[in-house]
Amino acid sequence: MAVKLRLVRTGKRKQPTYRVVAADARSPRNGRFLEIIGNYDPRAEPSVVNLDGDRARHWLRHGAQPTEAVRKILEIAGVSAGGAGAPAPSAPSPGPAVTPGQP
Repeated sequence: MAVKLRLVRTGKRKQPTYRVVAADARSPRNGRFLEIIGNYDPRAEPSVVNLDGDRARHWLRHGAQPTEAVRKILEIAGVSAGGAGAPAPSAPSPGPAVTPGQP
């Protein structure tokens, strides 16, 4: 099952708030989800993000792919996206091997 971390819209008309959820990629936007990870209120000044970082990291480690909006929210919340979608950290490349006495 392909899992995505995405937003589910809640709130009244013209007053959106969002839940950050782990959901099957095939389910509709406001449909069935596996777990609520947090919430996001874009109307507050500044925007309010409440997120369970441990659960977010759990889903990322197990292969969940965050949407672009959730990826930005994770960055704001300070959750490292060390899951499958993140690039692997690269070691600095060593320079050419030069031994003393060689031209």
